[in-house]
Amino acid sequence: MAAKLGSFRHSLLERREKTKGYSVLGLTNEEEELQQQRCRWYSYRFISEKVTGFLKEVQSVAGQAWQMGISDPRKIVFSAKMGLALALISLLIFLKEEPIKELSQYSVWAILTVVVVFEFSIGATLSKGFNRGLGTLSAGGLALAVAELSELAGQWEEIVVVISIFITGFLSTYAKLYPTMKPYEYGFRVFVLTYCFVIVSGYRTGDFIHTAVTRFFLIALGAGVSLAVNVCIYPIWAGEDLHNLVAKNFMSVANSLEGCVKGYLNCVEYERVPSRILTYQASDDPVYNGYRSAVESISQEEALLGFAIWEPPHGPYKSLGYPWKNYARLSGALRHCAFMVMALHGCILSEIQAPPERRQVFYHELQRVGATGARLLRELGNKVKKMEKLGSRDMLFDVLGAAEELQNKVDRKSYLLVNAESWEIGNRPHSPVEPQDSRNLDNEEHKVLAYKSLSEAVLDLKSVPIPNSWDGQQTNVGVSLSVSPVVPSNDLLKKQISWPAPRSFATDTSPPLEESKTYENASALSLATFTSLLIEFVARLENVVDSFEELSEKANFKEPEELPAAAREPIGFWSRLFRWKWYRPEA
Repeated sequence: MAAKLGSFRHSLLERREKTKGYSVLGLTNEEEELQQQRCRWYSYRFISEKVTGFLKEVQSVAGQAWQMGISDPRKIVFSAKMGLALALISLLIFLKEEPIKELSQYSVWAILTVVVVFEFSIGATLSKGFNRGLGTLSAGGLALAVAELSELAGQWEEIVVVISIFITGFLSTYAKLYPTMKPYEYGFRVFVLTYCFVIVSGYRTGDFIHTAVTRFFLIALGAGVSLAVNVCIYPIWAGEDLHNLVAKNFMSVANSLEGCVKGYLNCVEYERVPSRILTYQASDDPVYNGYRSAVESISQEEALLGFAIWEPPHGPYKSLGYPWKNYARLSGALRHCAFMVMALHGCILSEIQAPPERRQVFYHELQRVGATGARLLRELGNKVKKMEKLGSRDMLFDVLGAAEELQNKVDRKSYLLVNAESWEIGNRPHSPVEPQDSRNLDNEEHKVLAYKSLSEAVLDLKSVPIPNSWDGQQTNVGVSLSVSPVVPSNDLLKKQISWPAPRSFATDTSPPLEESKTYENASALSLATFTSLLIEFVARLENVVDSFEELSEKANFKEPEELPAAAREPIGFWSRLFRWKWYRPEA
C-alpha cells in the first residue's frame, strides 16, 4: 500500500532513500567499518600494553626478591623456618583423640602464638615468648580472682566485671607508657587481651578455670614450637648481628674520612648539592652514605641490644652476662667521631671555598692526618671483628703525631687562615709620639713580638726597626724575614699572601671593596674550619680507643698475634732435631 503524499510514513521513506548507503553519523558503510577496525585495534593495543606492563612489574618484583635473598640468605632460611613452625602447630587440627580433641577446637591460639612470637633472631623470639607467657599467666590468674569476686557480688556481677575491665585496661596502658617498661610493651598488650578474653568467655560459659588453663597451655605450646624450630635449625643470633654492625660502622666512617680529606685537597666541588643530602635522606654519594649509616644505626643497635641480652651464651660469646652494652658504648664513641666527619663533608658542600693554593700549603699534613685516622679506625674495626685486644704498640701514636705536625704548621702559617690585612697589629693608627715616649714604645713593640705567634710577628716586622747585627742573617721562622725598603707594605703583603681573585657579585659592575674583602675573609676561614675540625676528630679518637679497651677487657678478647706467621708455626720434633744438627756450635 503506497503511502499518502505528505504523511509521516511518506516523509520517513523519502528520508531513508536520501541517506541510503550512509551511516547515522553521516559516514559511508566503508568508512564506518574502517572506524570500527581502528577502535578494535586501539582497544587491543591498550590491553596489550597493560598486560605487558603488569608482566614487567611482576618480573621487577621477582628480581628484587631474588636479589634480597642473594644478599642475605638468612631471610630465605627464616621464611622456611616460619612455614615449618606453622605446619607443625597446625597438626593440632587433625588430632581426633578424646583428650586432645577439645584442645583442637582452640588451636587457633597456638597458631596465633607462632605467628606473633616467631622472630628473625633467637633473642627476639625469647623476648616475645617471655612477654606473651608472663602476660597470659598473670592475666589468667587475675581474671580468676576477679571472677570469684564477681560471683560474690550477686546481682552486681555485671557491674563488677565491667569496672574491672576498665581499671585493668587503664592501669596496663598507662604502665606500658613508662620509659623503663618499653621492653615489656608487648607483654602488657597480651595481658589486657588475655584478661578480657578470660573474663568475657568465662562469664558466658561459666567455667573460668577451663578457659584460662586452655589458653595458657596452647600459648605455651606455640611458643615452645617456635623456640625449638628457631634454635635447632640455622640459629640467627642478635648479638652476632650487633657485633658485625659495630665493626661495619668503623669501616664506613674510615671510608668517609678518607673521602672527605681527599676530596677537599683535590678541590672537589658540587655544582649543585643533591636535595637528598640537604634533607638528610639516602643518597648515592659514598662519602655521605658512610657516616650517615653510622649515625643512623643507633635505632638498629638499640633493638639488637635489647634482643641480645635475652640470648644464652653461644659461639664466641660464651660468658654469662656478656657485656653487650659496651658494644653500644663503643658505637656511641664512634658516632661522636662521625659527627666530625659530617662537619668535614659540610665544608666540601659549602658555597664559600678556600682557594686551591692555600690548601696546597697544608696538603701533606692534612693528608697524613686523614690517612692515619682512617687506618686507626680500620684497625679497630678489624680487632672488633676478630675479637682481639690491642697490642703493645700505641695505636694513637701515629695519628697524634700527624695532628701535632698539622698544629705546628698552622701555627707557622696561621696568616694564611685569616685576612691578615684586617689585623690590628698590621693596621695601627699612626699617631704622633712624643720623643720621650719613643723608647717606651719600642720596648712595648718588642714585648708584643715576644708573645705573638711567629706568623703574626712576620706581618708586624715592617713596623719594627731591625738592628744592624741582623744584616746578612736569616731567621728560620717558616717565612722570609727580609724586608725590601723600596717595596711598600701593601705590596709586601701581596707577595707574602696570594689572594684569590675577587668573586663577581654582578655581571656588569665590579663588586664593592668591602664585599670583596668579606668574601676573602670567609674563604680563608673555610680552610681554618676544616683544619680545626680534623684536629678535633683526632682528639675524639682517644675516647674510641678507651671504649674499645674497656670492651676487650670485659668481653675477654684474645691476645693479639704480633709475631710473624713463620714464627707462629708449630715446630715438630724432627724439625728441632734437624735445626740442632745444622746449627750446633762447633766445639
